[in-house]
Amino acid sequence: MKNPIKRIALILIMIVILPALIFSIYEINTLSEREKVIEEIYGNQLDAILFSVNQYSEDVISNWRSRVDLFLTENYKRPELFKTKIDSFININSTIKLIAFFDNAKAKSINEYFNGGEPEQTVKVSTLKNILKENSGDIKRLYTYKRGGYGKIEPLAMDSTGRNLFLLFLPDDPAGLKNICIIVMDPVRFARDILGTKIKSIAENKFIITCSSVKAKNADDFIFATDRLNNQEVRHKKNLWLIPDYQIGILLKGGTIEALAKSRSRTGLLLILVLIVVLIAGVYAVFRSIRKEMELARIKSDFVSNVSHELRTPLALISMFAETLEMGRAPTEEKKKEYYTIISKEALRLSRIVNKILSFSKIEAGKREYRFSKVNINILLEEIYKSYQFHLQNSGFKFIFSPGEEINEIQADGEAISEAVINLIDNAIKYSTEKKEITVSTSKGYNSVFIEVKDKGIGISEDNQKKIFDKFYRVSDGLVHNTKGTGLGLTLVKHIVDAHGGKIKVKSKPNEGSSFILSFPVIT
Repeated sequence: MKNPIKRIALILIMIVILPALIFSIYEINTLSEREKVIEEIYGNQLDAILFSVNQYSEDVISNWRSRVDLFLTENYKRPELFKTKIDSFININSTIKLIAFFDNAKAKSINEYFNGGEPEQTVKVSTLKNILKENSGDIKRLYTYKRGGYGKIEPLAMDSTGRNLFLLFLPDDPAGLKNICIIVMDPVRFARDILGTKIKSIAENKFIITCSSVKAKNADDFIFATDRLNNQEVRHKKNLWLIPDYQIGILLKGGTIEALAKSRSRTGLLLILVLIVVLIAGVYAVFRSIRKEMELARIKSDFVSNVSHELRTPLALISMFAETLEMGRAPTEEKKKEYYTIISKEALRLSRIVNKILSFSKIEAGKREYRFSKVNINILLEEIYKSYQFHLQNSGFKFIFSPGEEINEIQADGEAISEAVINLIDNAIKYSTEKKEITVSTSKGYNSVFIEVKDKGIGISEDNQKKIFDKFYRVSDGLVHNTKGTGLGLTLVKHIVDAHGGKIKVKSKPNEGSSFILSFPVIT
């Protein structure tokens, strides 16, 4: 690959953009897998919360059992005190409707029956006996657990009304009489009054936790919810261990886990796209900077070549005519005078080239200094006009100076302003072909004075007008490129104008000439 710019672009693509694109494609392809991982993580967290609620409900029931065991242990010889304790316990726990004790699993007789519920909520003894008969297998298991030292509470199915839940366990009975206990509780009150407080503390402001019947189809059927659902679907649900026909559900506040996972995925994808854009922009900036530096290096090379040619031509002429005069080969006095004129002219041309290079060198080094004083633009330009008039007329130019009236003085470095105008005149001379006419004029505006150098030369295209003030830049097309020059003239003009707080404007069209307008602030 011969083109170094293309080679550098290919290297940058291979080093930066290609790996970034491969990484991005990989990340995009694994987004669905990450969504599943995020869903699984949040799902596990939610399951842990649901487990905590279930565990709390079992702890509450276990505490009830412990209290009953304590009453029996402490008061088995004092029935009246035992009854008082149980009654007080039922009154404190409004979710308990009644507590009944049976002699054995066959439920032939009942020893105690404590009803804390309202009359319409009373459960008949016959109903309790039937429940014991229907769940004889569960009772046998409880006896097995009891012999193994494990006191388990067995929740039985709710009755047909759905308002009574039966909890069966074998209490610790020192007398060995009351060996079966049934606690009848209100599942709705239990869920709302006991579990509700715990659930609200868990939910905080991050989750919405609900409690409902397994058969519930919409939010109106829920026993309670920690916040409004706003038509959100509860997808993570778990049955309550001690209330099999009831379940608790949980969802993220403001959305679902799936929506959160997709949001995370979209955020990740957006970050990847932003990364790609930043990398591409960075590579483009690096590439553009390298290209600009290489272009500048090429322009500098052209500058050296042009300057060498510019210096060689006057030096060759000066050397040739000086040698001719030195050897006495001038045939007549008129020829001698002509040779002296050529030597003087080329020496002046050589001096201007050297001065341009020195001025530019000072500007690049930041050492260019300006000595400001009051300057009358008309007087300054008239002196330049007189210096160039004879030379231009002999070269076939029509040179016009048109000073404005009542032009204000400006604070400026007269030599620098002269240098800027002379550079514009030199360019007008170089780039004028058939119509050799140059006009220098002055005018005034609001708080400004203007200097205009106008020619009828080959003109400058609109695209090139944006670049002609760049250092070393020379138009690369047509006659402009074929005309030798250093590429520093307009750069120096721009720097001088900027240093005076002025502005420079160019108006030009190909084959219609160019007009450079310099504006400077007047002394206020």
